[in-house]
Amino acid sequence: MAHKSVQDIRDEVRSNVGKEVILKADMGRKRIKTKTGVIVNAFPSVFTVKVNNDFDVERTVSYTYSDILTSTVKLVAN
Repeated sequence: MAHKSVQDIRDEVRSNVGKEVILKADMGRKRIKTKTGVIVNAFPSVFTVKVNNDFDVERTVSYTYSDILTSTVKLVAN
């Protein structure tokens, strides 16, 4: 697996703004939440994703680029 820098991750997220992605977040103790959403914005330190939960309520969640770097969050473009 190739090592990526924060700048590489930031560029990849910026190229996927407006596209649908699958997020897999490691919540600890072998709990993983999988969400599907659209990347709304990419800021210098964080990026935001608009997701729908089980009750069809739309939420905006934010993640840092270091979450992807440390494999706390995995981002897969559809």
